[in-house]
Amino acid sequence: MTDDRFQRTDFNFRHLSAVSCSPDSGSDPDSGRDPGRNPHPGSGPGSGSAFGFDAPFDRTGTGSSKWARAAAPGVIPMGLADMDLPGPPAVAEALARRARHPAYGYTVCDPAGRTLVADWYRARHGVEVDPDWVLLLPCGPRTALRLLLETVRTGTADQQAPVLFPTPEWGGFAQLCRAAGLPYRELPLRPSPTGYRSPGGPLPRPASAVLLSNPHNPSGTVWHTGYLSGLAGWAAEAGALLVSDEVHGDLTHPGRAHPVAVTTADPAHRHAVVTLNSVGKTFNCSGIPSSWALVPDPALRARLTDTLAGYGLWEGGLLEQTVQRAALGEGGPWLDALLAHLAAARARLTERLGPAVRSVPRASYLLWLDAAALGLPPTGARAALLERCGLEASDGAEFGPGGAGSLRLNYALPGPVLDTVLQRLDRL
Repeated sequence: MTDDRFQRTDFNFRHLSAVSCSPDSGSDPDSGRDPGRNPHPGSGPGSGSAFGFDAPFDRTGTGSSKWARAAAPGVIPMGLADMDLPGPPAVAEALARRARHPAYGYTVCDPAGRTLVADWYRARHGVEVDPDWVLLLPCGPRTALRLLLETVRTGTADQQAPVLFPTPEWGGFAQLCRAAGLPYRELPLRPSPTGYRSPGGPLPRPASAVLLSNPHNPSGTVWHTGYLSGLAGWAAEAGALLVSDEVHGDLTHPGRAHPVAVTTADPAHRHAVVTLNSVGKTFNCSGIPSSWALVPDPALRARLTDTLAGYGLWEGGLLEQTVQRAALGEGGPWLDALLAHLAAARARLTERLGPAVRSVPRASYLLWLDAAALGLPPTGARAALLERCGLEASDGAEFGPGGAGSLRLNYALPGPVLDTVLQRLDRL
C-alpha cells in the first residue's frame, strides 16, 4: 500500500511521523522578527522556504494527535485540522526566552494583550475592535465555546429554545450542545457551484443561540458580510446570541477578506454577537491552548467572566500570553508566507481532484470532497481511501447529516509530502 518514504514509526508515540529530517531543516531563526503586518502581500518564489514549508517536517516523538490517527506505518494522516508545518520562529524564541526564567507561578492578565488583539484586527482586517470587548481566555476555542454555551444556558428563560447551526458544520457544535444540556437543530446549507449558501427561508423561532464557523469548516467558504449582518439582526430581534467561531479567519487566502462578525453587525445589534478566535489554528500552536472572545455587550462579558470563575479559570495565563504576544506582535511575515504556501497547495489539489471538490476553499487548509466523484463508496469512503491510497481523512458524517458521502482532507503539508499525496491519489 505504501511504497514511498512514509514508513517510520515512533516507539513512544506510535505512527506519529514518517519523514526523516531535522525539525530545524530549512528554518531561519531570525526570519520572523519583523513585525510588519501588511495583509496578503505578493510573495515571490520560495517565500515559504525561509520558514521551512518546502522541506520535510519531522514530528516524531512530539505526541502529535494528528499522526496518532495514522492506522499503520506509511499512512499519511490528513484528517485532523493541524498543520504539518513548522510554527513561527518568533513563538519558539519567546517560549525559550520565558522558560529560562525559573518563575512559573500564577500570573495576572496583561491588559496590553487586549490592545494587541485590537491592533491585529486593525492591521490584518482593517476593522476597529474596542479593546474593552476582548476577553483573553486561558483555554482553547472549544472550551471557550463550552463556557459560552453554559452562560447562554443559565441566562435563557426558555430552556427548550434550541441552539441553531448549519449542516454540514464542525461536529464540535453538536457535541458541546449535548454537554451543556442544550437542545439543538441543524439547518441544511444549500450547495452551489461556488460553495455553500445559507439555509433557505426564515430561521425558526424560538432559539437561544446561532452558531456558525466563519469561515466555514469543513468547506472553507467565506461568508458574505450581508449574511452575517442579517444573522446578527435576526439574533437581536429573537433574543438569541450569534456566536461566530472565527478560528480559521486569519487564514483567509490572498485576494479574500475575512468578515469579522462583531464588526459587520449593525451597532444596534452588536450586543447579540460574540466572535471567538485564537492564535492556535493561525500560527499552528494549538498544543498551548488559548483563545479570545470579542464580546461587545458589557453585561454578557460580566456573565461570561463569572462562568469562567465558576470553573476556576481567569484571564491570562503564563504560556498562553507568551504565545499570543509573540504570534500577534511578530508573526505577520510567517503568516503571509504560510498563506501563499496554502494557496499554492490548494491550486494543485483542486486541479487534480476537479469535480470531486464540493467547494473550492477560500480560507484555511481544508478540502471538502464528494466521495462518489472520487470513485469511493459514499458509505465507508474513509476506509476505502485509507486502503487504496494510504491517506487518512475525516469522515463527512462527523459534520452532521449534511456531511454524508463526503470527506475532509487537510492540505497544510510540506511540499514534498504534498507531492506524495498527489502521487497516491493517482491510485483512485
